[in-house]
Amino acid sequence: MTALTLKPESSESKMFEVPVSDLMSWGLISGDKIQGTLKYLDGENAITNVWGPGYFFPFKVISDNWGQFTSVKVGLDPSAGSGLVEILTDPDKNGIFKISDKDAQKFIIKATNGTETKIQTYDLSALSFVK
Repeated sequence: MTALTLKPESSESKMFEVPVSDLMSWGLISGDKIQGTLKYLDGENAITNVWGPGYFFPFKVISDNWGQFTSVKVGLDPSAGSGLVEILTDPDKNGIFKISDKDAQKFIIKATNGTETKIQTYDLSALSFVK
């Protein structure tokens, strides 16, 4: 099973009609560490209307061969309730998670190909928050 690549979503795109540039000023994933500056999001928008104000990590998962997988789930551990979410059927293979405790939470990718499961864990402690 080939590895999946995690990267921050492009700053030029929108997620839930909110520009990614309003969520994250820059991002880098180096090894198992996610680095970047998350911007505080509040006000009236499709993200805060559901999850409330806070800091949100916009991401994209990339593979050279999506057909090899029977499941690809992503999420935070510990989770605020959603647990791991299936993205294999998501056409964009992207998402957004609210980061409530960057030192305690980890970003997880759990990929399965029917017989083998691979878990990739990313450290969020290098993220910085700005209001």
